[in-house]
Amino acid sequence: MSSRSRPLTDCLLLAGFCAFLFFFGLSSFGLVGPDEPRYAQVAREMLARHDWITPTLDGKPWLEKPVLYYWQAILAYKLFGVKDWAARLPSALDATLMVFSVYLFLRRFRPGFQLDGALIVASIAGVIGFARAASMDMPLAATFTISLLAWYAWFESGNKLYLPACYFFLALATLAKGPVAILLAALVISIFTGLKGNYRLLSRFLWIPGILLFGLLTLPWYVAVQLKNFEFFRIFILEQNFARYGTNLYRHDQPFWFYIPVVLLALVPWTIFVVCATAHTIRKLWADKFNLLQSVAAFNVFLVIWLLVPIVFFSISRSKLPGYTLPALPAGGLLLAEYVRRHSIDDTHPPLILMVLHSVLAALLIAPAVLLPYIVLQHRFPWGRTTAILFAFAIVLAAGMIFTLRSGAGLGMLRFVTLIPVVLAVAAVLKIGAPALDAMFSARPLTTEIARIENKPLPLAILRVSRETQYGLEFYRDQTIPRYELGEIPATEHLLIAPEGLQMSIATGVGGRRVLYLGSFAPQGLDYYWVAPAK
Repeated sequence: MSSRSRPLTDCLLLAGFCAFLFFFGLSSFGLVGPDEPRYAQVAREMLARHDWITPTLDGKPWLEKPVLYYWQAILAYKLFGVKDWAARLPSALDATLMVFSVYLFLRRFRPGFQLDGALIVASIAGVIGFARAASMDMPLAATFTISLLAWYAWFESGNKLYLPACYFFLALATLAKGPVAILLAALVISIFTGLKGNYRLLSRFLWIPGILLFGLLTLPWYVAVQLKNFEFFRIFILEQNFARYGTNLYRHDQPFWFYIPVVLLALVPWTIFVVCATAHTIRKLWADKFNLLQSVAAFNVFLVIWLLVPIVFFSISRSKLPGYTLPALPAGGLLLAEYVRRHSIDDTHPPLILMVLHSVLAALLIAPAVLLPYIVLQHRFPWGRTTAILFAFAIVLAAGMIFTLRSGAGLGMLRFVTLIPVVLAVAAVLKIGAPALDAMFSARPLTTEIARIENKPLPLAILRVSRETQYGLEFYRDQTIPRYELGEIPATEHLLIAPEGLQMSIATGVGGRRVLYLGSFAPQGLDYYWVAPAK
């Protein structure tokens, strides 16, 4: 293959994997959790009001998050209509942009291993998961990753053309999640330059045209939303940033070590080698007494700092959610690509135990993916003939992976053999597990079931129903959902959704109005009723 045709082949291969890992089956199950339907509905309301400044929910300002995701979702709605998969499209596109940026960076600065690095980053479990979520996490992770890659490209090459790209994508990251993007980038760069012992890098990085570009991109929206909503500074800056970080105001308190298992799981199937590459870099840095004169060694250290800073930073926070450390995961993938590169250049094999552990972990992904319906619906891992067959298949697959990795090809085949179980696992989740996920965690099937029994569109109310279901119903029915327990009982004829077995208390609570039981949605333990209008 000629050197001219190789990039085209690589890009086609990357596009195919990104299409499958990030885009295929985006509508296999409905929006889940409180955030996906809530953010999707905010974007819909902004589109309906033709307002690109103030996010709203139920017609009221929703100022907890910046605007980048909403803008992206609005454009997706304009192109494809308001659909749940369109709400997830921005994250899939951002993840794809990130993967191709990794490829281009490695092709320029680490040629020969650009495809390995890009595919490794694309196939990280956390990246795949959040690339399929309607949330701000992937827009932040993607823009933050591109910004840091542009900064390192400037550091290594000295070419100032990379600085505008760094500031541009840092500005987008700030529009995606707020000032935390600036803080994380500043910590990574400051720690790296401190270890490098060259603090002039910081002054050179504080480039006036770049700062002006950053301000030109970020300030217009922040100033405009503040002028239109005086409470924005209090809600977003003071509460959503400072109070969220320093207190348990939003009830996301977790132990300090929370992100250790979260990140280890998020890095699957590459966890073993990423941990090994991280430990190797730290040991080498310690042995060299923090001498970063070699650019390759410096890049490894930069990646370790990038990997660890978000983990440590959010471990200190009182409020912890799994998505907070997503910006760290691409650094783990890049670090592994450097590990593969070094062993390939040296023509050495890592210890057999690493290959065995990696192969077993990757192959075992298939079992829970296939058994996901049982796990979701029965809340247990089923043991039986099917499980035994799956584990036997995983063992055979792991043995084949180990044999391939120990062959002459060595780590050059790592991405290829690992992508096989990844693709199989994702396909199993989408084709086998998606119906169970839809039934248990999304309001979409409940909305569909209610729509089938309606003779005419009616208002909908809820009683003692989770906010996940509430936000899901609001998106899929495109209406504000009042809550009985807050005294928000519609006077008109309406439908009511409540946990099973509450018909008598409902009849009492509506003051003798006629209540007719219509049916139940067993997977989520919910009943739905018709309530007559008040006299």
